[in-house]
Amino acid sequence: HAESEHYRLVALTAHSETGELPFASLVVSVDGKEQRAEANGSGPVDAAFKAIESVAASGAELQLYSVNAITSGTDSQGEVTVRLSQSGRIVNGQGADTDVIVASAKAYLSALNKLSNRQERVKAQGDV
Repeated sequence: HAESEHYRLVALTAHSETGELPFASLVVSVDGKEQRAEANGSGPVDAAFKAIESVAASGAELQLYSVNAITSGTDSQGEVTVRLSQSGRIVNGQGADTDVIVASAKAYLSALNKLSNRQERVKAQGDV
């Protein structure tokens, strides 16, 4: 696809247990360099987003989070849409996986890639 992958998900572990604080640990490739991050959250998806944000430090705000099943059945692929806003710009990221937490992380990173690509383009062209 057209967008360069500034951020790419390498590995993700999420843990959610009744009565315990949800936790996510992940490895994100940033321009080919692997970075580890972990975080707690109100749920495993929240924890994954916080872990990604601790690496990306984008300061972007989550505007929308939605999950759709692409295929039917319990082994269905979940498609996640994440909408982020950063300094008045809004982008949508998409991710799909049988694991909805992985799909969520992919969607968040997809949105971050769009934000960073847009910044690079603006810098390259010198216009705002």
